[in-house]
Formats: sequence, C-alpha cells, structure tokens
Amino acid sequence: MFKKAYKSWLAIILTLMLLLISTAAYADTIYTVKAGDTLYAIARTHNVTVAAIMQANNLTNANLIVVGQQLTIPDGATTTPPSETPPTETPPSSPSGTHTVKTGETLYSISRLYGVTIQAIAQANGLVNLNVIYPGQQLVIPGGGSTPTTPPTTTPPPTAPPSGFTTYSVKAGDTLGRIASQFGVTVAAIMQANNLTNANLIYVGQVLNIPGGGGNTPPPAGGGSVPVGFLFGGQTQSLGNPDRMKYAGMEWVKFQHKWSPGDSAGAVQGLISNGHAQGFKVLLSIPGAQTYPPTNGIDFAAYTRFLGDVAALSDPPDAIEIWNEMNIDFEWPAGQISPSSYVQNMLAPGYNAIKAANSSILVISGAPAPTGFDNGTNAWADDRYMAGLAAAGGAQYLDCIGIHFNAGATAPSATSGHPANSGHYSWYYQPMIATYYNAFGGSRPV
Repeated sequence: MFKKAYKSWLAIILTLMLLLISTAAYADTIYTVKAGDTLYAIARTHNVTVAAIMQANNLTNANLIVVGQQLTIPDGATTTPPSETPPTETPPSSPSGTHTVKTGETLYSISRLYGVTIQAIAQANGLVNLNVIYPGQQLVIPGGGSTPTTPPTTTPPPTAPPSGFTTYSVKAGDTLGRIASQFGVTVAAIMQANNLTNANLIYVGQVLNIPGGGGNTPPPAGGGSVPVGFLFGGQTQSLGNPDRMKYAGMEWVKFQHKWSPGDSAGAVQGLISNGHAQGFKVLLSIPGAQTYPPTNGIDFAAYTRFLGDVAALSDPPDAIEIWNEMNIDFEWPAGQISPSSYVQNMLAPGYNAIKAANSSILVISGAPAPTGFDNGTNAWADDRYMAGLAAAGGAQYLDCIGIHFNAGATAPSATSGHPANSGHYSWYYQPMIATYYNAFGGSRPV
C-alpha cells in the first residue's frame, strides 16, 4: 500500500518538475502596449508574426490594441529586434501593398491615393468601423503597390450646381453635421444631393451641393464646435480631477443634469463653464429626474423648451444628449416605449430647438440601455430599439448616435471570453459599436 502510494506521489512530483522545467525553458513574454505601438511593430520587435500574437491573445482585429494592454508574446520570441539590419521591404509580387497611416488621413483619402475602394481596404484589414484608424497603423492596400498614385496638384473646377442648390468646399475639421447645421438643412438632404452613402466620409477640398442654400458662404456658427474622428473623454459629477483626466488624454467631459419640469437652464451654466475653464469640451446629458415615469408622465413641451434654453446660454455646451435609456421603463413610461414616440415627441423637437438656438451644438441621441431583455412593455432590446430609431427617421435629427457600453470586463478587441460566458454583443466593445453603427447603415458616427 505504502509502495503504491509512494510511486503515485513520485509520478506527480516528476510531472510537476517537468512542467516547471518546460515553463522555464519556454516561458512566454508579457509585453505592455505603449503609445504608437502596432501589432506589426511589436511582432517585428519580438521576431514573431502578427498572427502568432493574435492567436496567443485571442485577438480578432489586428488594428485594435490599446495603451496599457498586456500582450502575451509566444514562446521563443526575443525581447529585442534582430541585430542584423532588416532588408529594405519591397512590395509583394501579389497585387497588394502597405500604407502607414499619417495624421489627418481617413480611409477615404487613402483609398483615393491608391485608386481602390474603402470597402476593399476595410476587408483586407479586418476593419469593423471605417472611422477608426490611427497614425502609425499599417494598412494592407489590395490591388495597389507600395507607392500611392500622385494626387492632382490642383482641384478640378466643380460643375455648376443644380438649380436651387449652392456649393460648399469642405474645410479641415468639417463634418456633414456641422455643414448641415450651418446651412440650416439636414445631413440626409446633403447626402442625397451628393449621392453620399457614408456621412462620416468627406474630405478637405470636396465640393458639396447644398440643397436650398442661399450662397457659397454659410451663416456664422455659434460658440461650439463639432468634433472630428475619435475623441476621448470621461463622465464626472464635479470635475474634481481635471489634471488626471488631461494626463489620460481626455479632451471632453460629460456632465449629467436630471431634468424636472420647471428647471431653469441657468442651473447647468456653472457645470458647463467649469468644464470650459478647465480646457475641456462639454457634453451635457439631459435625462429625466423621475424614475419609472407613469403613463403620459413626460412633459415633452417643457423638456423641449429646456433644451432650447440650454443651447441659448451665453456659454453653451458643445454637445447635448437628448434623454437616456428610453428603451426601459426606468426612464420611459411602461407600455409606451417606442422609438417612433421618442423621435416624434422628443428627438425631433429637441434637435430643432437646439439648432435654432445654436446650430453648432452637436446633438446626440439618447443612449439606450444595453440589454437583451424585451417584453415590449417594460423594455425593448437595444438592438431592436436602434433599428426602430433608424426606421422612424431618427438620423435626420441627430449628429451622433448615443451608446452606453457598460461591460468592460474584456479587452476592447475581444469578441468572446466574457466571465459571464455570454455571447451577447453588449458585453463586447466592437460588436456593440458595430450593432449601433450598422443600424443606421453607417450614415452616422457613434
């Protein structure tokens, strides 16, 4: 009996020793992502392939890594690049090349340089969101060489606009939302007049036909500005740590005011001015103060007036979110939850009131609660609600789609592996973004 037990323990000990020896000999390296890193650069530094790093970390998109993220570098990798000078890279013999993204570039401008489509570049690089690329990122260019075609030195003169239209030449920092606001038209109208399929893809120097415009110079904008591209910010109650927010790279601060009928717009002036004084752009979210509102319990007219008054402040916010989580009965009357009701009674009137007071303020639709629960009375699943919001014409009354990503238990690049073992898109950043973005056919930023 003793001999049998002794042999068993000896086998276990030997197994553990072998495992320890194996681990010591082939231990993986942990690398912390730094600003400016790409998977391609990290792979070259450690003498491994991008595919090997992706497989070791369950990454599905080679373009999405974040500063501070810890990556497992597969065993056998070195911590320094090879000592010999790498040969000068030449374009592969196959009909493809690479492009390193520079500051200010978009997929649209890159596609024009190489004479390929945006969709082709996105597909070749596994891109989910056509608006998210970053300086230093290396893109595979299908059907093109490593050298872009030389763009024309002069912009060809635009053809005469149709009768009843004016023209506008896109400048750096412009968005369709901002241009539409300046001319008093909708984004949808500009898109239709110019056969645009993606509201996020315009470029400097592009000449747009503006329906119903009165001249080539837009009316002066108000005191705010509309953001371009991916900007970083955080929500706070008191803005107690502005220096830490700036250190983290934040440019926006989000405040929330829970509105009640009778509220004065002056009540939020202090928050807005404090944010501006600290050097931030200000997003003001304005949901209702009453939880579980009763049937017909929201005073839509009073709320619309409040939005207009906030937009008319001497120091207005740069963006306003209209309501919040209106797909659940905590924020919207049970039995009356409806994207059509939200558009007709709140979003459209609110958008018009805000733009009438200050056309440069960015209008964001209320972010639904991310949930798969849907009984049609107390809650709508957020994907169904967003599809309904688009079908109800919501795109005409928003510059940006509101979204609440509340999970955060997995890396931004993950599409599986949540601790709850849930495959629902709302647990994962990329699928969540894609669900909302695609609900509007890519016509609005998220």
